[in-house]
Amino acid sequence: MDGAEHVRIALAWLTVSDEEFAEGRPMQASEKLWGATAHALTALAMDRSWRYGRHRDFVSTTRRLAQESGDAGMVRDFNRAREFHANFYQRQLGDEEMERLRPVVRQFVRKVLDSIN
Repeated sequence: MDGAEHVRIALAWLTVSDEEFAEGRPMQASEKLWGATAHALTALAMDRSWRYGRHRDFVSTTRRLAQESGDAGMVRDFNRAREFHANFYQRQLGDEEMERLRPVVRQFVRKVLDSIN
């Protein structure tokens, strides 16, 4: 799979996540939101010839992008995406918290995708 395919999947999963939240399936929606994050970061890492393929590579890619862009908030926003990943397994986020954090993660994904050359 190439970087363009990862971008396409990231964008598609943002849409699917919104649909699943609207249909009352927050656990599935949470995992799709995480999936969008993972695919966006993979596409960026591929674009920059950075290491990818493991969870720790998502952390490294995020840190490198935050440093490169001067946007220290990106690490915090990535950690919000990780909360949605955990939510799939443990349903630890309440509805209000998900509504508050979803736009943060969506914006993070968009920033990552906008950073791809």
